[in-house]
Amino acid sequence: MSAMPRYAPSPSALRAAKWRRSSYSTGMNNCVETAPLGPDLLAVRDSKRTAGPVLSFSPAAWSSFVGDLCGGGLGRRRGADRSDGTTTRS
Repeated sequence: MSAMPRYAPSPSALRAAKWRRSSYSTGMNNCVETAPLGPDLLAVRDSKRTAGPVLSFSPAAWSSFVGDLCGGGLGRRRGADRSDGTTTRS
C-alpha cells in the first residue's frame, strides 16, 4: 500500500464532505461510505458510525483494494487451490 497521507483531514472537512454509499447497500447501514477529499485522498467510514473514525486512502490504493475484494484475492491463503484448478501466487 502507499505511504500515509501527508495530512489528516480536519473534522470540518469531513463534515462538509459529500459522502456516497454503494448502490448495492440494503439500506440497513451495513456498508461503508466514501467521500473524495481533494484529488489525492479518499475518506472511508462505517455507515453505522458516521461520527466515528475515518480511514484515508489514495484513490489508487482504494481502487486496488476494491479490485482485490471483487476478484476474491483477499483472505485466501497463499498457494491455496482456486475453484478453477490454479493456485495463488506465493
